Amino acid sequence: MSKRRLCILGGCGGIGRSLAAAGPAAGYDVAVMDLEAALKRHPPPPGTLAIGIDGSDEASVVQAFEAVRKHWGALDGFVNAAGFMIARRPLSETPADEFDSTTKGNLRTTFLVCKAAMKLLEKGEAASLVNLASGLGAYIRPQFGPYAAAKAGMIALTKTFALEHAPRVRANAVAPGPVDTAFLRGGTGRSKEEGASTIDVATYAAINPMGRIATPEDIVGPVMFLLGPGSAYMTGQTLWVNGGAYMP
Repeated sequence: MSKRRLCILGGCGGIGRSLAAAGPAAGYDVAVMDLEAALKRHPPPPGTLAIGIDGSDEASVVQAFEAVRKHWGALDGFVNAAGFMIARRPLSETPADEFDSTTKGNLRTTFLVCKAAMKLLEKGEAASLVNLASGLGAYIRPQFGPYAAAKAGMIALTKTFALEHAPRVRANAVAPGPVDTAFLRGGTGRSKEEGASTIDVATYAAINPMGRIATPEDIVGPVMFLLGPGSAYMTGQTLWVNGGAYMP
C-alpha cells in the first residue's frame, strides 16, 4: 500500500516538528514548508521534502505548491500550523501596521495556502485539511485583538472551504490554548526563540483545570485524528484543545 502525502506549513515550529515526526509512523510521506530561516534553524528529518515559503506572499505560495505538485502530483493531507503574534497591547494603542502585519501573517496566509492546497487535495484520496486556529478566536481576552480577529477569521475560512469542497475534501480546525513552544517567545524563524513568554506560564498552569500548559504532543493527536479515517464524517468543525480552560 502506497503512503499518503502530507504537507505541513510551519513544519519547523514546535507543533509542526512534532507533526512531522508523527507523520511517517501514521503512514505519511511528509513535506515541510516554512520560512527559510526556520528551515535552517530546525532542519526537517531525513527523507522529508523541505520547501521554503513566505505564506503571506502569493507568488511564494504558488511556487511552493508547484514544487509539491511536481514531486507528488497530489496531496492527501495538509496542515496549516503557521502563525505569529505581535507584542500584547490594547487595540486602542495598536498601530495600524502591527494590526496589518498580524492579519496578513495569519489570515491572509491561511487564505492563500488553503486555496493552493485545495487544488492538490482535490486530486488526493480521502483528503483532509486542518488549520491550527486558537482559542482566542472565540474566547476573547484583552490585548490579543489583532491575533484574535485573525484566528476568528481563520475559523470562518475553514468552514467556508469545508462547504465549498465537500464531499471531496474535508476541512476542519484545531484551536489550542497556549502551547509551550517558541511561538510564545517570538516565533520560529522570526526570533531567537529565547525571549520572554507572551503569557505568564506558571499562572496559566495554576488556573487551568488540567494544571499545566499544553505541549506540542497534546495537539498532534487531535490533528492526526482530523487527518485520518476516524473523522471521515467531520467537516467544518473546530476542536478546542485547551485543558478545559474554555468550553464553548
